[in-house]
Amino acid sequence: MNTGAISKRYAKALLELSHESGRGEQDCAQALALLEHPETKPAALEEDIQKLVELLIRNGRMPYVKFILRSFVDLYRKENGIVEARLTIAAPSPALEEKLRQILASSIGGTILFTSKVDPDLIGGFVLEVDDRQLNASAKSQLEKIRRKLDELNKRIV
Repeated sequence: MNTGAISKRYAKALLELSHESGRGEQDCAQALALLEHPETKPAALEEDIQKLVELLIRNGRMPYVKFILRSFVDLYRKENGIVEARLTIAAPSPALEEKLRQILASSIGGTILFTSKVDPDLIGGFVLEVDDRQLNASAKSQLEKIRRKLDELNKRIV
């Protein structure tokens, strides 16, 4: 069976269970913590996640647990209008960060989880990732495009 299909099926079941119990936010937070820090053992699992783990053990599906938790987090966020945005900039720029936050907030309308990091390798500009979309406005990517065009032109000349 397909890993994606298995993950979605169990993730939907966990989402329904968390709706019934009213603990969706706690379940999502713990699923994220487990995904981000798999080496750290939590003091106790949320009741819904504990039930999921027991079901996965019973059905021999524990190898899929990371995929299931990732699918659950994605489904939960989509259902609750939560969008994840990641900004990578060449140098710290609070003004740029604030402007991008405002633009995203006005265009998306939901809750935005905004994180940023500095990467001097970009040379200048920024890379903004919103869910599965990316806007690459970095000097590094522009220089790479120019290099590829020049390589292509040089191949035609020779």
